[in-house]
Amino acid sequence: MSDQCVFCEIVGGTAPASFVYQDDTVVAFMDIQPITKGHMLVMPREHAVLMTDSNETVAMRTFRVARRLATVARHTLGASGINIIVMDGEAAYQDVPHFHVHVIPRYPGDGFGLTFPDTYENKPARAQLDAIATALSNAASPAPTA
Repeated sequence: MSDQCVFCEIVGGTAPASFVYQDDTVVAFMDIQPITKGHMLVMPREHAVLMTDSNETVAMRTFRVARRLATVARHTLGASGINIIVMDGEAAYQDVPHFHVHVIPRYPGDGFGLTFPDTYENKPARAQLDAIATALSNAASPAPTA
């Protein structure tokens, strides 16, 4: 836990929250600034600033709970869609430095949307996409074993 993290305070019971789910590794509670009715935050109990700071098992459990709660929101709240979003880092609009997943139920005309930059309409050349894909693929490939 971090002394400066409001989410760690919630997990530790020193700050209030409206819990939806709790287990030994993951908690979920209602967002206090909901984008739509039923907007939840799902996170590991263990403090990790970025998604990659959390171990893979914990990160996957967090996403598994988010997926389950998305289904619950559809059936319980009548949501006709769901956004599952991670804001990972300051440039991605992460405002609380504790890895968390937003589960945002969607309803027709709910007012939430995504704005794309002007460059979205100007598709890059296939060669540029291939070059980026190669760089990412090479970096993601497992290291050769000895």
